[in-house]
Amino acid sequence: MVAVPENRQLATLALLFANRGARVVEVPLVDIWDAPDPAPVLAWIRRFIAEPPALLVLLTGEGLRRLLTLAATHALEKDFVTALRGVPCLCRGPKPEQVLMTLDMHAAYKATVPTTDGVITTLIAQDLREQRVGVQLYGEEPNVKLQEFLTAQGAIPDVVAPYVYANKVEETKVLDFIAALEGGQIDVIAFTSQSQFKRLHDVASSNQMLDQLNKGLRATTLAVVGPVVKQQLEAAGYKVAIMPERVYFMKPLVAAVERYFESTTQAHL
Repeated sequence: MVAVPENRQLATLALLFANRGARVVEVPLVDIWDAPDPAPVLAWIRRFIAEPPALLVLLTGEGLRRLLTLAATHALEKDFVTALRGVPCLCRGPKPEQVLMTLDMHAAYKATVPTTDGVITTLIAQDLREQRVGVQLYGEEPNVKLQEFLTAQGAIPDVVAPYVYANKVEETKVLDFIAALEGGQIDVIAFTSQSQFKRLHDVASSNQMLDQLNKGLRATTLAVVGPVVKQQLEAAGYKVAIMPERVYFMKPLVAAVERYFESTTQAHL
């Protein structure tokens, strides 16, 4: 039994597992919404068009998609894309680069690993003194570490938060899932974003079920889409058994889970 707590692409990930013969439990823990106040985002887009930054750091594909959609809504998409073509982009991972490719563009830089530390390592070689650097944030997380690094390098960070995470389901469904974990009903849970574990932890904490969540997660094989989520779970004291080796998105995650259980089965023969 594979638990899939995916958000925007829950159905896609669930289908990928089902097509490989897995029984799937869908856990829609979170959803993604546009920023509740679009004015600061729109102002950032207009600033980007009027005076493009020296560099744009893209932390998520979702963020770039939301920027393009808002620009189109205000008849600014053509001007925004034109400005974007003239700005070197640094992509934290493969998802923002995939969005760039839909515009026939490619990243000028790729983070050494898809984490904030990887972004910083990639930026160290750049001369950013007195340069404005656009930063598209991950949800509403301000990424103080990245902003402080840019400021220390003499750069001027110009951040934008095009979307927010919102709770999608009633707490009772999350509590039922925690109970299923504790009861040993789930073989593997596939985490694809930090917000998923945060939602689980917050609901368990507010309902005095942290012990049950801890027991359930420690008894369940944990799979993650990439290093960012792995670091989050390991920092919380959990062991991650499965992660794709090089490319961090859904299909490699599903393939890694399949290989893990094939090797486990062979070991018991």
